[in-house]
This record gives sequence, C-alpha cells and structure tokens, in this order.
Amino acid sequence: MSHKLLIMTGTLFLCVQFLLSAQTTSLSGEPTNAAEVIQQNKIPHGIEPKDYEAYRKLVSTLSSEEQSWEQALEKYLGSFYFPLHVKDKLAKRSNAWDFVKDDPKLPRIILIGDSISRSYTQPVRKLLEGKANVHRAPANCGPTTTGLREIEGWLTEGQGEGHWDIIVFNFGIHDRNRPSKEYAENLKQLIIKLQKTNAKLLWVRTTPFNDKNDPINAPLKGSQLNEVADKIMKEYNIPMCDLYTTFAERTKELIGEDRTHFTAEGQKTLAEEVYRSIILLLKNF
Repeated sequence: MSHKLLIMTGTLFLCVQFLLSAQTTSLSGEPTNAAEVIQQNKIPHGIEPKDYEAYRKLVSTLSSEEQSWEQALEKYLGSFYFPLHVKDKLAKRSNAWDFVKDDPKLPRIILIGDSISRSYTQPVRKLLEGKANVHRAPANCGPTTTGLREIEGWLTEGQGEGHWDIIVFNFGIHDRNRPSKEYAENLKQLIIKLQKTNAKLLWVRTTPFNDKNDPINAPLKGSQLNEVADKIMKEYNIPMCDLYTTFAERTKELIGEDRTHFTAEGQKTLAEEVYRSIILLLKNF
C-alpha cells in the first residue's frame, strides 16, 4: 500500500470515528425531539411514537407534583399497564392511577395490591370522598418478591411527602406457586418494612381464584394462601378485610368469566367491604 493511500485510509477512519462520536454525544442525554426518542429507544414497549410524544407533551403542562407522579407510573407500571395508562391519559379517561390532590385536613391512605386491588381503587376513593385522601401504589404490585424490591419507591416516589396514616395491602394471587414457607417469610419482611412508616396497616385477604387453564367447574383457590397469611397477620396484630369469605359465598354471582376477576357488581362489593374495614381504622383520626 502506498504512503498516499495510507494517509487517505487513516483520514477516512478518523472521519468515521468523529461522526460516530458526534452521534453518540448528541444522543447520550435526554432526547430533544421525537426522532431522538426513537433512536435512544426511550419509548416504552407497546406505545406508538406519536402517542408517546403526545403524552410527554401533555405531561409537560402539568404541575410539578403531577409530573412527578407520572414519572413514577412510567417507572413502575410496566409494559402492560403503562401503555393502557397513556391511552387513558390521552383520551382524558379516569383510571385507578389518577393523580390525587390531597386535602391536608384528611388522613392519607394508600392501596397496595394487584389487579383485584386496582379494580376497587376508584370506588373506594369515591366512597371515602371527604373522609380520606385515597392513593394507590404506582404499580400493579404483583408478588411479594416485587413488593420487597419496590415497596420503598411505591410509598414515596410521586407520593408527595410520603407520609401515610393507613396502608391497605395484599399479596396473594401472584404468589400462588410460591412455597408456603417462602411466602410467609416474604410477608414478614414486607410487614417490617411497612411498620417503619408508622402507618396503621390493614391486610386484605386474597379473593377466590382459578388459573386460566383450570376446568370451569374446578374448585376455586385461595384458602391455602390465606391460611399462611392469616397466621402472619395475627402474629403482627394486623386487622384483616375478609374478601375471601365474602366472595366464596357468592362466587357464581360475582366472579367473572376468567374465574379470577369480578363483574361490575363484584367490584362494587369489593369496594364496599374494603371501605367498611377502612372506616373502622379511621375512627381514630
């Protein structure tokens, strides 16, 4: 290879390196437009670029407190629930993860749990209107392992001062395949974390359910999970909202086609039962 060709090759290599470096530098920070959002793979899975851009534009118009809450939702909701939330936000539809503007004169309550908890969040909020500020965790909380990993963030991120008077919590259906000993230990560790908040705790017993592959006439599950949890809650002197018994007695009437979630009437019943248990705790406020 001639000396001139070596120089040209070296120059070309340096130019390519410079361009790559410039591109990396320009895209290393926060994206400045929709194209950079796409290039940086900043769009959460399941959301169209135009919808995400519209959502971010909408969020930018909100108060700092609301923006903080939306950031928490984007962080914790995951690839299934966050796209649904974005669609609701753009369509101006209310959902369980609506921002809650606190009335400073009222107690603060947070609901922690999976999709069963989500289904009763809004009706409980309505029932307690004027009596309490009802928030929920910025997640579909899943199993105890997720709770142990994320609970501090759920209690504080986007949640204002992070002070709670009452914490209503459940972990059950997503732990159905977990060994009982591990489930019990996880619940104990979660309780220890929750007790550090100095809030009053309320445990919600797991509702009857079946896995989707179970025969339609198979006996509903949940009692084994509740047997484990009941012992733990009694050990820590934590009151319980007994949704299991309520729905075991009215299964055919209230359970949905998937044999896990509930009809509209069932969700109303869920909310009423949770409301009654919370009201008992609110007597001291």
